[in-house]
Amino acid sequence: MPIKIVTILGARPQFIKAAPVSKAITEHNTSISNSPSPFASGLSPITELIIHTGQHYDHEMSQVFFEEMQLPEPHINLSIGSGSHGKQTGEMLIRIEEVLQKENPDWVIVYGDTNSTLAGALAACKLQIPIAHIEAGLRSFNREMPEEHNRVLTDHCADLLLCPSQTAVDNLKNERIENRVHLVGDTMYDAVLQFSAIAKSRSNILEKLQLKPGKYYLATVHRPYNTDSPHALKEILSGFLELDKPVVFPVHPRTRSRLESLSFDSKPNTSNLKLIAPVGYLDMLSLESSAKIILTDSGGMQKEAYFLGVPCITLRPETEWVETVEAGWNTLVDSEEKTIVDSVLGFRVSSFHPDLYGDGTAAKKIIQLLMNNTEKN
Repeated sequence: MPIKIVTILGARPQFIKAAPVSKAITEHNTSISNSPSPFASGLSPITELIIHTGQHYDHEMSQVFFEEMQLPEPHINLSIGSGSHGKQTGEMLIRIEEVLQKENPDWVIVYGDTNSTLAGALAACKLQIPIAHIEAGLRSFNREMPEEHNRVLTDHCADLLLCPSQTAVDNLKNERIENRVHLVGDTMYDAVLQFSAIAKSRSNILEKLQLKPGKYYLATVHRPYNTDSPHALKEILSGFLELDKPVVFPVHPRTRSRLESLSFDSKPNTSNLKLIAPVGYLDMLSLESSAKIILTDSGGMQKEAYFLGVPCITLRPETEWVETVEAGWNTLVDSEEKTIVDSVLGFRVSSFHPDLYGDGTAAKKIIQLLMNNTEKN
């Protein structure tokens, strides 16, 4: 019997994490169809149905990722859009539940720590549909972060907790979650390995922005911790302006609105701070791999910096990706101008670069675990 999976996506990082898994599903099905005795193999084909909640809904933050990463088009787009956390999560929960009742899948897959993640997990849990949480076990231990609540609640709902690192496994053990936990590695690492060469051949973003490798910094800022505080955002921007190289800053839509309220982006863009629109995955990989240092409050970019061997300054007082800090490739700073400048100018690259997040086969391991555990449900 075919195995039916419903995958719930809603935000840019989730599209990146999901692409290798969807590719692994396609390869799994192809291997069955090419087998001389597909029924004798004992393997079941997998049907994946993708629900896009619409949490990220414009082209630069959403559709371009499906196009570039060859993700299957969403079967259902709920088009929820932006809103308060409660309103957005509640509307997603209602709409996702309707789809799950109709489809009755064997598994629901959720990724990471967004409102889409929590809504999908809650809807599946209440319908007693098994949940696989990819990127389980992460903890910032900052209870002021909405993402922290999303990831903790999702982990405690999940039937399969698929961890990217040993630290994540240990975090779950400390919460007395052990028997459903598997260390598989990070699907974002799978994605970087799959798409880096493609980015080098297809992306012309460096030429377009007149950038030379190693001669610029790359920055992103989107967390409410930074964007909802006018003081913090001003300090971060002031820090960028004081750096010794151009700072390329793809601006998240929420951050753009905050900059407008500060009247910041009305200033001529002639300084070393280059504000640009959000870019697709291939262009972002190209910008990341050629940057001298990445400055970000994004969890995903911290990892991508590590995968690509680029130093990272994290614009937060804590991180879920503590291994990158311990290895010497990531430094935590707050939002003060002087701290940012001193950290960038004083960064010394570590010669220690262990494989922290698997071997690039996380997606294949996930598919095997789903197959194995479907027989037990």
